[in-house]
Amino acid sequence: MATSPMTRNPEPPLAIAIMAKAPIAGLAKTRLIPLLGADGAAELQGWLLQRTVATALAADLGPVSLWCTPDTSHPAFVDCGRDGRLSLHRQPEGDLGQRMLVAAQTSATAAGVLLIGTDCPMLDARRLRRAAAGLREHDAVLLPAEDGGYVLLGLRQVATELFSDISWSTDQVLTQTRHRLSVLGWRWKEPETLWDIDHPADYLRLQAMRATDKR
Repeated sequence: MATSPMTRNPEPPLAIAIMAKAPIAGLAKTRLIPLLGADGAAELQGWLLQRTVATALAADLGPVSLWCTPDTSHPAFVDCGRDGRLSLHRQPEGDLGQRMLVAAQTSATAAGVLLIGTDCPMLDARRLRRAAAGLREHDAVLLPAEDGGYVLLGLRQVATELFSDISWSTDQVLTQTRHRLSVLGWRWKEPETLWDIDHPADYLRLQAMRATDKR
């Protein structure tokens, strides 16, 4: 007998952990300061932060945690956590890999975790749900970035090998991560390649996208 939609068991909750910098002038989006100025770059970071949090909550996959640097006290972070729909955590000490590892280990549910940053304006709720679906059939899901990194890493279980001795902030991140997944013997999926906001050309691309969305 077919199960009706009303009685079908829901999917188990899957965590989303967001790595985020506070929108502080001089700290956020430093490579865009020559184009936008320190205040403009910080304003962009604030917009990206709000958009990413709204997207993660809209995906409705499970608990959402926001991993903050330098700490959780910035008003933008406090505002994100005000309604209690996500938890705030200070990023620990260490390189990006060590910080991501702690976030993944702390946040993961029995179904796993999606690790994301705030830099990809194309990462919407539909894509997060698609990544979650892929994770039900694979050990990991990657959304590559055009610059050689990735904008999402989904894991059914957390392996330290994916976070240590990686050349972070270089175009080797994706290649090295794929190699580690292969060494682990894991099956993974890469649904599509996206782009993030790091350089002036990326910002101009974002502006063009936002102008199109307003039509």
